[in-house]
Order: sequence, then C-alpha cells, then structure tokens
Amino acid sequence: MQTLAQLKAGQLNGIKRLQLVEELTQFPQEIFDLADSLEILDLSNNKLSSLPEDLCRLHRLKILFISNNEFEHLPNALGKCPQLEMIGFKANKIKTIADDALPVQTRWLILTDNKIEKLPSNIGKLHRLQKLALAGNQLSKLPDTMANCKSLELIRLSANKLTALPNWLIQLPKLSWFACSGNDFNANTSNNSPVEQVKLIDFELTQQIGEGASGFIHKAKWINQPNSLKGTAVNIAVKLFKGEVTSDGYPQDELNCCLTAGEHTNLIKVIGQIAQTDQLGLVMELIPSTYGNLGLPPSLKTRTRDTFEANTTFSIAEILKITIQMSNTLNHLHKNNVSHGDIYAHNTMINSDSDMLFGDFGAATDLSGLTLIQQEAIESIEVRAFGCLLDDLLSLNNDNSPIANKLNEIKDNCMQTALPLRPRFEEINTLLMQLSNKTLTA
Repeated sequence: MQTLAQLKAGQLNGIKRLQLVEELTQFPQEIFDLADSLEILDLSNNKLSSLPEDLCRLHRLKILFISNNEFEHLPNALGKCPQLEMIGFKANKIKTIADDALPVQTRWLILTDNKIEKLPSNIGKLHRLQKLALAGNQLSKLPDTMANCKSLELIRLSANKLTALPNWLIQLPKLSWFACSGNDFNANTSNNSPVEQVKLIDFELTQQIGEGASGFIHKAKWINQPNSLKGTAVNIAVKLFKGEVTSDGYPQDELNCCLTAGEHTNLIKVIGQIAQTDQLGLVMELIPSTYGNLGLPPSLKTRTRDTFEANTTFSIAEILKITIQMSNTLNHLHKNNVSHGDIYAHNTMINSDSDMLFGDFGAATDLSGLTLIQQEAIESIEVRAFGCLLDDLLSLNNDNSPIANKLNEIKDNCMQTALPLRPRFEEINTLLMQLSNKTLTA
C-alpha cells in the first residue's frame, strides 16, 4: 500500500500497481502522472462518489477496484478506458448502470452488495466476460441479451429478487460456477435437519483457523456438550457467519444447504447449528492437522481457475483417488437437490494418502424448487466445473499412459459446450471407479 504523500511528492513514478486508503473524497489528480505505467488501481475503502470523466488518460489501466466507497452510479468514464478489463465496485450504493459504462473488453465485473435494480440491455456486448458477481442487489430479472455472453464461466446471483431462473442462462456453454439462492423463486427454501441446535455459550472459542467470504472458522471446545454428542471429541470447529449478505449470498441459505446436503464420507461433518437471532453458525468436526488445501484460489491472472504452489505434482493414482471421491460427493449432493456452486481445489482438503474432505457451501443453491430440466442443467454446469478441476490436476502430471489418456477423455466430455452431451456425476464416478480397478489389476 502506498500513501497520498508519496504520490504527491512524485515518489511513485513508474509503478504498475497503486493502492491508496486515505479517506479520499476526491480522485487524486496526481494519479494521472502514472499514466504510462499504471495497470492496477485500488481505491477501495475510501469515500469516493465519482471518477474524472477523462479516466481514459490512464491508458494502461487494466484492473480497477473501488469497493466500499460511496458511488450511486457506475461511472460512465469506465467505458472509455481502452484496456480496462477487471472492475470491482463491491459494497457501494450503486443503483444504476448506464449503457456505455462498461468497456466492451470487460472480463471480470464485481458489483456485489449494491442496490442495482436493472442491468443495461447491452450487457450482451461483453463477449469476453468470464466472471460476474451480482449477489446482494435488487435485480428482478436479467436482460435476455446476456445470452450472448458465451464466455461467462462464473456468476453469482444470490440474494436478489429474481422471479424466475432464465433457461438461456443455465445453457451458457462455459458456465461452471453458478449460485442463485435467496431469490423470489426460491426464497422459501429451508432445512428440516435433525442436526442439534446449540448456543454460543455452549462452547469456548480458541484460535481462528480460517476465514472465507461468509464467515470465520475457529477452533473451539465444548463447555456444555449436548447429550446426543456425548462420547465424541471435545475439540470442535465453529464457523460463525458474517453479516446479512456475503459475496456469495445470504448466510442462512449457506447454513440450510449445508444441512440439507446431509452426511457423506467426504463432506466435512456438521454436528450442530447455531441459529440465534444475533448469530448464525455451524459446529463441525475438527479436521485433522494432517489435511491441507488441494490448491490455492484463482489469481488476478487466472481469473476463474485455481492456482497451485510452485512445483506441485500429482500422480495418476492420486488424481484418480481424488476425483473418485469428488464425483461421488457431488453425485450425493445433487441427489439431495443441492448444487455446490464452488467446485474448486481451494475448497478441497486432502491428506498424504489423498483422502478428501470437501466443504464451504457459501455459493450453494437448494434446487428443490426448480424444474427437473433446470436441476439437470445445473448439474451439467457443475460437471463442467468438475472437468476444470480434473483439467487442473492433469496439468500437473506428465503421464502419457492409457489411464491418463482416458482421464483426459473424461475431462473433455465434462467440458463439452452442449450441456446434454455431458455425463452425469453418477456416470463419471462409475467410469473413474472402473479406471481405478484397472490400475489395481494391472
């Protein structure tokens, strides 16, 4: 992070990335002195409500983040920026978006937690758009022109006021990560889970061990352990949800979907729920320290695809074991009418034996209120996400064996552009099990 004093003193000439958090109410004109080098500008967590009309003078600018400010309109100046392709205006007060406010080259657009009631009709011109985050707005419908956004891979529509799920949306050829809970067409979904309800006073929080878009995860210890759990471990993990809306939707929907998913060997086991008026949360079994994340989240460069530590490799046997467990888990979820929405290596944990645990239901959707055709389409969307995961793992393996070639064939089938041609998770799991058996008998 840099300072306004450094900027005004001319000490930042030649930098490619600038981040200022200075309670700014006006755009510092000195930023234009960086026009020949600046590619990433982050003015989040200030008090800005406008941008200069000649913002396009920043002719190298590719990425602009202005979250947590005071904008009521998406600035028209954005549309004139020649290289701008990643735009983030999360948690402002945006109500309207003009037709010419979005650059045609936009690839990543984050407008989460605003007050947008309508998207511009010409949003369909964004042929390169890959990632669109719109959770926590006031949208009642989507423009049909969005059917032209054929490159769209990830969309977050939860916590809006959509009255119907457009069929053209769930037929987009590259859509892989999809969330739409908490809308008018599925707002009444709930869980009837037998999982015990507990209170904050029933346990003691110790150290924080994780943080996601929707909440904080702590180690904890039972103080008043429910009778139904007597004899189980005293040490637990507790996820406490953040405010009313997250980047993926409402915490209540995440809790409901997590409980509706039920028990599975490869799902992080939920043993209690916190449903206080002032706090929602989940009580889970503590994951052994021998488990670690399979991958890392996407970067600004990869956008929708996960990243991995340098020199990471996976054997074909490891890839087979991981994907068998994942396909079986996802088949279980869809049989329970839950889509996960966030099938990624960074949401997957494995140990040295490639035993897998899967969690984080922040982008999950209860599919029970949708038609059978829509449910099947959303499963096909998730099949493509599984294909991306398999593709990522195979990219970290140099094996050219018949088994590796078969895995590549399965991956290609999962990523076909025509949704009806993609296999279902049950079929994928069967194929992978057959491959595993071949390797064991070879």
